[in-house]
Amino acid sequence: MSELPKTFDPASIEARWYAHWEESGAFRPDRPDAEPFTIVMPPPNVTGSLHIGHALDNTLQDILIRRERMRGKDSLWVVGTDHAGIATQMVVERQLDLEQKKRTDLGREAFLERVWEWKGESGGQITRQLRRLGASCDWKHERFTMDPGFSKAVTHVFVELHKRGLLYRDKRLVNWDPRFQTAISDLEVETREVPGKFWHLRYPLVEGSGHIEVATTRPETMLADMAVAVHPTDERYTALVGRQVRLPITGRLVPIIADEHAEPELGSGAVKITPGHDFNDYEVGKRAGMKPGEMLNMLDASGHVVQTADGLIPAELIGLERFAARQAVIGMLEAEGALVKVEDRTIATPYGDRSGVVIEPWLTDQWYVDVKPLAERAMEATRSGAIRIVPETWAKTWYNWLENIQPWCVSRQLWWGHRIPAWFDGTGNVFVAETVEEAQAQAGNGVALRQDEDVLDTWFSSALWPFATLGWPEQTADLKRHYPNDVLISGFDILFFWDARMAMQGLEFMGEAPWKTLYLHGLVRDANGQKMSKSKGNTVDPLGLIDRYGADALRFTMAAMESQGRDIKLDERRVEGYRNFATKLWNAARFLQLNGVGASASVAAPAAEKPVNRWIIGEVVTTLARLDEAFDQLRFDGMADAIYHFTWGTFCDWYVELVKGGFDEETKAVAAWAFDQILVMLHPFMPFVTEEIWHAMGERDHDLIVAQWPEPQAVIDAEAKGELDWLIRLIGEIRSARTELNVPPGARLHLFAANASDATEARLDRHFENLRRMARLESIQLSPFEGSGSAQVVVDEASFALPLEGIIDLAAERARLTKAIFAAEKERDSLAARLGNPSFAERAKPEAVAKARADHETRAAEAERLTAALARLG
Repeated sequence: MSELPKTFDPASIEARWYAHWEESGAFRPDRPDAEPFTIVMPPPNVTGSLHIGHALDNTLQDILIRRERMRGKDSLWVVGTDHAGIATQMVVERQLDLEQKKRTDLGREAFLERVWEWKGESGGQITRQLRRLGASCDWKHERFTMDPGFSKAVTHVFVELHKRGLLYRDKRLVNWDPRFQTAISDLEVETREVPGKFWHLRYPLVEGSGHIEVATTRPETMLADMAVAVHPTDERYTALVGRQVRLPITGRLVPIIADEHAEPELGSGAVKITPGHDFNDYEVGKRAGMKPGEMLNMLDASGHVVQTADGLIPAELIGLERFAARQAVIGMLEAEGALVKVEDRTIATPYGDRSGVVIEPWLTDQWYVDVKPLAERAMEATRSGAIRIVPETWAKTWYNWLENIQPWCVSRQLWWGHRIPAWFDGTGNVFVAETVEEAQAQAGNGVALRQDEDVLDTWFSSALWPFATLGWPEQTADLKRHYPNDVLISGFDILFFWDARMAMQGLEFMGEAPWKTLYLHGLVRDANGQKMSKSKGNTVDPLGLIDRYGADALRFTMAAMESQGRDIKLDERRVEGYRNFATKLWNAARFLQLNGVGASASVAAPAAEKPVNRWIIGEVVTTLARLDEAFDQLRFDGMADAIYHFTWGTFCDWYVELVKGGFDEETKAVAAWAFDQILVMLHPFMPFVTEEIWHAMGERDHDLIVAQWPEPQAVIDAEAKGELDWLIRLIGEIRSARTELNVPPGARLHLFAANASDATEARLDRHFENLRRMARLESIQLSPFEGSGSAQVVVDEASFALPLEGIIDLAAERARLTKAIFAAEKERDSLAARLGNPSFAERAKPEAVAKARADHETRAAEAERLTAALARLG
């Protein structure tokens, strides 16, 4: 046994223990014959640093993996980072900006060398930070989505999907980011409500017999208009369908077509159709027989005006940036008398979630995956139970997205990423192959080939994470043993980005779902429930919290507040509270050491005669059952609640107090065993402090991280439990009465017991010393109290009285309680009336309603407590 320092200092133990665990191979002990258990970490971006969402996600994973390791399983937590195409390219291009260079100045190969150089120097920041959190990953097998083995898997999947007819090249409208000059997915588009305008334009009929009015939020796109659409049943325009209008500025003749996209009740009921620059218009154009290759394009990759195929855009507009072109077009429309009116509107506008610029629908050639048949398999796996979604409320969202899934655009116009394994000859033929040699063989000797310049969407490669990290397409031992994974823990915000795509690719290439359970947690918000953002200044740095309170406190907070998918309102006071919990554990260990209690010599519970010892053994069994049930249900808040209340309340506040001054050999053995069980059960949540205490309590032949998960060979002693529960209730009731009635802490009271059964009288006799010490009593008399002015306490069949005459001013105390009850009830009723007012519930901010509700509950409980206190004064 080594005496613990008086003060618990997390910083002094965390780095030391983590280095020891990693160096000793504790994160993946050699257990080839054990049952496997596998989790893959959602790979953080190589550009990233630890944020509070990572802290939540990885704490939950670490809790599961540490427990399964202690259960003796061959536990593998796959770790690695994602190459993060756009994000990483942004970082390196910013560095080049400081040197007044562009990536095009370097060329592709030299630029990629710079990226790899940056990755080697700075790309491991987040993995170092994960270590500070205590993440017990298998670092010896760390993966990167651009490492050679993983890249081989990505190329193989691309080629295989192409062979199977599920991957193809097509010209379609995409979300185009003019800043990065690449396509991005719908999931990477952030819609913002911004002030804008609605411009009403007049398009004259060709024969000069009138005009048709349309309205638009993007007047510059009229330069590429190809039709005007009206609803087939709109009688105002029936006679005009098939006729033509002449566009202002360009003079282009375009037809009036009938399509249900036009809504008669909106505006004029006629809409301009620009199929090359609007997603709805693209579909209208296709229904009208326009082929994508024939649709007009008026913008280049950077969002500047280019000449359309028919050459009708005036020369003075060519080369203008899109928003400058908007102003020029508005001026020209006004000059022609084609601008009818302008309205102020709030416009839902798409922005790139990384670039922050307005996204432009743009017609371009891209590679697509036909994910519809893959999605069908993912839905079937979920329906059959092969994939279990927790909480189940997310299943509806899962099905809805998969049922309505669209072809997946997987090509990106970047340099950093997996280059598309496709080669073109001079006539436009494309050859998809895993190597240039295979492509050349397809094309024939002597045919000049050039590789596609594009790279794959980052999510294409990360979709292979559950099996490519295990060595696939090679049939490795790890792949055979650890696929499928057991559970995936993920934020719901990447349900479609990543989770669904993993399910689809796993089922397609492995024939099995990638994991048995998909657990979706919520977002971490600030203490007021607001989404965290740098612009609001309410972000929380998990490393700062670790510096202040320790990793154990932050980890326990994350677990305690994670309630199956509900968002977490993170209040720093909670973290501080769990730091106090760690300190409580530390002080309990010091107290046990001072009383000769060390490490337990047995995994099984010691023999015990004393009721208090038989009781605490039973409480360990009960707590473990609650804890195991919460693990089975993935109720992290339930896990934390079970171990917290047992440790702080049952063991530290009650057992330690009840055995104080009575540490005989039996009690020492039981206390040592029970405390060991606490350390083991608490370790997945608070690994650092528990490991430190584990070794301080005595010589051990193994670290706590690989200790056996409790399976106590003990039973719950019903008689001992009944007796100790009674004692705790009686002491608790007496303490409450003293507090509520302002009895001075040092005052010793007499206790009178009326109607006590023989069993209660025997218990009062057996536990007199504990009652005297812990309830601060002078005496216990087995008779009713005949006087007045006493506090009344009822436990089971017995009524107890605590005479207070001369101890407190009874009249003043009754008056104080009566006044306090009145005030609490008045505020309670006022809040109830406010909450019952429909106007308040509808108009007030949600956080104001939530606060009023919480205040009402507090005041109602206070009124009830004070009323009970007044009633005690019999």
